Amino acid sequence: MSSDEETLRRLMVELRILEGTAEALQARLNLVNAALTELSFAKMTLEGVEKEKGEAPLFVPIGGGSYVQAKLASSDKIILGIGAGVSVEKTVAEAKETVGSRFADFEKTRATLQQQLVQVVNRIQEGREKFQELTAKMSEAERRADVQETKRRP
Repeated sequence: MSSDEETLRRLMVELRILEGTAEALQARLNLVNAALTELSFAKMTLEGVEKEKGEAPLFVPIGGGSYVQAKLASSDKIILGIGAGVSVEKTVAEAKETVGSRFADFEKTRATLQQQLVQVVNRIQEGREKFQELTAKMSEAERRADVQETKRRP
C-alpha cells in the first residue's frame, strides 16, 4: 500500500469519527434546545401565575394538546423540581430566579456546543477537501502510469 493510500485510509477513518462527533454534538444541542424551550414556558407560566389571584381558572396541559380545567389554589407558592425526582416548595420569586438561573446555564451550554459543532464541521470540511485533493492526485498518478504503460507496448 502506497503512502497516499495509507493517508487516504487514515483520512477516511478520521472523517467518520468527526462525523460521529458532529452527530453527537447535534443530538446534545437538540436536547439543550428542548430544555430551553421548556424553561421558557416555565418562565412565562410563572409570570402569569404571579399576576393571578387564588381560585383563578387555569387550563393545565396533560399532553397531546389536551388540557384539564383547574383552579389556582395559591399564587404564592410553587412546587419546583430540583432533580432526581425531588421537588421543593418555593415562592414564585424564588422559582423565577431558579428557572432563570437554569435558563442561563443552558444558554451557556448551548453556546459551547454550537462552538464545538462549528469547529468539528470545519474540520470535516477541511478533511473532505484533503480527501478530494488526494484522490485527484492518485487518479492523475494512475492515469500517467496507464499512459506510460501504453507507450511501452509495441
